[in-house]
Amino acid sequence: MNVEMLLYLLLGILVVLYLVWMWKLASGRLLRLSEADRRADELLRSVLSSEQYGQLTRDGYLDIKSPHHAGCIYRIPRTQGLVKVIEQGRHKTSLCLQPQEVVPYADQVVIHKLMIEGDEETYLRTANTFAPVGIALWED
Repeated sequence: MNVEMLLYLLLGILVVLYLVWMWKLASGRLLRLSEADRRADELLRSVLSSEQYGQLTRDGYLDIKSPHHAGCIYRIPRTQGLVKVIEQGRHKTSLCLQPQEVVPYADQVVIHKLMIEGDEETYLRTANTFAPVGIALWED
């Protein structure tokens, strides 16, 4: 065996070891993420009524009535996306409010729900507001 063959063999072994190490690292991380998702879903189920959880799984969003504004509903998506503000059945604005750190989507639904129900005015002041395409926010 010459030196060149020995170097290729050594390089191949190092590549295989690196790939095995990366796979173990990734699989451990995926297990942690799935555990976080499982716990987040348990929390979500405990916070929502069975009707609310049914709507979320069936329709892909959760409607929360405004505690202070009659006829206003906040439509919270199950996955990443903007919260729609629906007034009198019309999409008036969209809100963007995200945690500073990555959290499971189920936790994001819980955060939106509890903030809206607990302190709607702070929620509205904190969120970034976007008008739906073609609709001005100052429209009467």
